Amino acid sequence: MAHRYFMRLSYRGEPFHGWQCQPGAISVQEVIEAALSKVLRSPMKIVGAGRTDAGVNARMMVAHFDTDTPLPLPAERLVGALNSLVGRDIAIHDVYEVDPGLHARFDATSRTYHYYAVCGKSPFLYPLSWRAPQGLDYEMMNRAAQLLLTTSDFTSFAKLHTDAKTNICKVTHAQWHRVALPDPDTEAWVFIITADRFLRNMVRAVVGTLVDVGRGKLSVDDFAAIIERRDRCAAGTSMPPQALYLWDVTYPE
Repeated sequence: MAHRYFMRLSYRGEPFHGWQCQPGAISVQEVIEAALSKVLRSPMKIVGAGRTDAGVNARMMVAHFDTDTPLPLPAERLVGALNSLVGRDIAIHDVYEVDPGLHARFDATSRTYHYYAVCGKSPFLYPLSWRAPQGLDYEMMNRAAQLLLTTSDFTSFAKLHTDAKTNICKVTHAQWHRVALPDPDTEAWVFIITADRFLRNMVRAVVGTLVDVGRGKLSVDDFAAIIERRDRCAAGTSMPPQALYLWDVTYPE
């Protein structure tokens, strides 16, 4: 009888060429599979809830793997063994058995991403955030972001020439929020977006286009027109990856 296990983990994206295994490049998936194979003494494959791009972080990624027999050691010991092998940029939080039919990717009901912008120079925050210019109009950016809630086709924010079968997504939350920092002189914001699915490069393209609104280069009506054009070339620049985090993945109870 097959046994399926879910794994919750997090990682810093900078050292990796994304989540997915690819020839000639180190990926998060590859590192975890190698560690899992060593601990369980059998070739193992894992399936993630999504495919983060190179440099993108994950506060919470979910993956599953299958075994023919129950785990040969307690889950707590497996977690400890994996954490000793995957290096300092990946953390395995827990492993637990689920129904064999539950799929980490296809059964996820929503994913949430955060994009962090810091207004000013910070020697502590710069590796994991974007240094934003002063004077961005976040109120106007939020007015434009609300249009995403009534958008279904996100072709204008999708990376070209991918294997995605559809560019249809349902966004349920899209808003910039002020972030409180210990340093009162440093202003910081986070863009939070939740959807049932995301396209490759979608969040960074959305943020880049919203920043153009905040800079006054685009109006809210211009943002709406970009959505309607369904043309990636019409949207803004893709933002740097180090400030983006896969924040949460949800499943049916």
